[in-house]
Amino acid sequence: MIQTNPKPTPRDQPTLDASYDVVVLGGGPAGSTVAAFTAQAGINTVVLERTPFPRFHVGESLIPECYWTLEKLGVLDRLRASAFPKKFSVQFVTEKGRVTSPFYFHDHNPHESSQTWQVVRGDFDQMLIENAEEKGATIRTDAQVLDVVFENDRAVGVNVKLKNGSSVTVAANVVVDATGQSSFLMNRLGLRRKDPRLKKGAIWTYYRGSQRDEGRDEGATIILQTEGKKSWFWNIPLPDDVVSVGCTGNLNYLFGKKNVSSADIFQRELDRCPVLKSRLSGATGYDEYFTTKDFSYFTSKAAGEGWVLVGDAFGFIDPVYSSGVFLALKSGEMAASGIVDACKTHDFSAEVLGNWQNEYRKGVEMFRKLVYAFYTPGFSFGKFLKEHSEMSSRLVDILVGDVFKPGVEELFEKMGEVLPPLDDSAVVASDVDV
Repeated sequence: MIQTNPKPTPRDQPTLDASYDVVVLGGGPAGSTVAAFTAQAGINTVVLERTPFPRFHVGESLIPECYWTLEKLGVLDRLRASAFPKKFSVQFVTEKGRVTSPFYFHDHNPHESSQTWQVVRGDFDQMLIENAEEKGATIRTDAQVLDVVFENDRAVGVNVKLKNGSSVTVAANVVVDATGQSSFLMNRLGLRRKDPRLKKGAIWTYYRGSQRDEGRDEGATIILQTEGKKSWFWNIPLPDDVVSVGCTGNLNYLFGKKNVSSADIFQRELDRCPVLKSRLSGATGYDEYFTTKDFSYFTSKAAGEGWVLVGDAFGFIDPVYSSGVFLALKSGEMAASGIVDACKTHDFSAEVLGNWQNEYRKGVEMFRKLVYAFYTPGFSFGKFLKEHSEMSSRLVDILVGDVFKPGVEELFEKMGEVLPPLDDSAVVASDVDV
C-alpha cells in the first residue's frame, strides 16, 4: 500500500554557503525543475527543504505534455525504467453511469509523448530532486525557511533554521518560492486570491486489488461523476496493484454536516457512484482518509524585485484534469528561463523575472475554463461535441496539456453562454500584475 510516511533516504548534507545566485524554497516538481535548469546553466543554485525525500504527496497522474519538460530535464529514461503504470488515456463516466469511450492520446498525436505515467509522488519527486543535484544544484533537506529578507522591497535572501538548531541567513539574487500550497511568499505578501467559483473540497484514500482494465486501458485515469453531479471521483492506478481514489465536491455539500467522519462522507458518495463501487467491490481499502479544502486559488502578482513564484505557490485550479504536476514542471521551466536572463543581465527586476508569466497565465486559463465547464450544471461535453464535432481536437488539446498552442481558446468561443460570465472577484490573465 502507499506509504504515507515513507522512509527517507539517508544523506549527508552539503555545506550551506553564505550566498547563492538562486535560492529555491521547496524541492517538489516546480522547485527541482527550476533548480535543474538554472544549475545546468552554470548558476549557483541551492534548494532548501525542511524534510528529506521521499515523502508522501497526492497528485499522481501525469498528462502527455509533461513529456517535453521531462525530456529537457533528462529523466525520461528513468521513467521508462520505472514500475509506474503507463497512461495512454483518460476516461469519463457520466452521472447516469454511462461509461464513455476513452480519450486515447495517441489518436490525437501519434508520438511517443502521448504515453505518460501514473506516478508515486514520493518516488517521482525524489527522482526530480536527485536530477537537480546531478545538474549541480546544492540540495539541503534539513533547512526550514523562517522568512524572506527584503531590502527596499527587493528580496535579498532568506533566514533559515537548520535541523541542528542553528540559524543562518543566506543571501541570494533571486528567491524562488516553490513551497506548494503553503505558498510562503504569497501569504506573507497578501497576494492570495481564491477562485469564488471553485469552493471545493476533496477526500482520498487508497485500495489494493480493485478491478483493472486490460491492455492499454490498464493505466487509464477514470473520472466518474455521481448522480446529480454533486461530486466526482478519480480512479488512478498505481504500482503494486494499488489505486488512488478520491472524491471532490462543493465544500458545503461534502463537509457541511458536523460530526461526520471523512470515511463516512467518502462511503456516502461511493454509494452514489455504482460504477466505481463495483470496481472496488473486491478491493482492500486503506485505513486512512486524507482531506483538503478550498484549494482553488491564484496569485495577484507572481514576480517582484528579486523573487518569483512557481508551481502551486503560484496557484492551483482543481484536480479533475490532472494539471498540477504539468503546471509545476512548465512554470519551473519557464521561470528558469527568466532567471537565466536576469543573471546574464544582472537585472533582477519583476519585469525580467516575470517575463514568462503572461504566456503562462493564458495557458492556465484554458484549464480553468474547462474546469468551469465541467462543473456547470446541465452542461454535457458529449452533447456539446455532437453539436460541434470540429472542437473535439481542441478539447483533447487541453486534456493532454497543449494549452499554449494558438487556437485552443476557440473551444470556449464555441461554448458561448455555457460558461458563466466572469464576475468582479474573478481574475483573468490580462488583469494581473507581473
